[in-house]
Amino acid sequence: MSAHQKRYLRAFVHALNPVTLVGQKGVTPALLKELDGALDHHELVKVKLADNDRESRAESIEQILASSGAEIVQTIGHVACLYRRHPREPKFDLPK
Repeated sequence: MSAHQKRYLRAFVHALNPVTLVGQKGVTPALLKELDGALDHHELVKVKLADNDRESRAESIEQILASSGAEIVQTIGHVACLYRRHPREPKFDLPK
């Protein structure tokens, strides 16, 4: 995803509320399943990470990205914004 496309998606991210919370147990199969459904339905989601350690949050984000096939749009503090294009009915018409 290009920087221009990420900038375009960041405009939509501000109005969103986090749909998934990564708690003390970290990234679990149940969390990944819930996130997969949210990405299928919304394409663009916010994930809130409850961990206070920056390195641990980065590891959690890497696990989520590897298993979900999503791309990171931005991270600010404890919140990561993820995007995964819907294969049949995309909601966002990304600029080229």
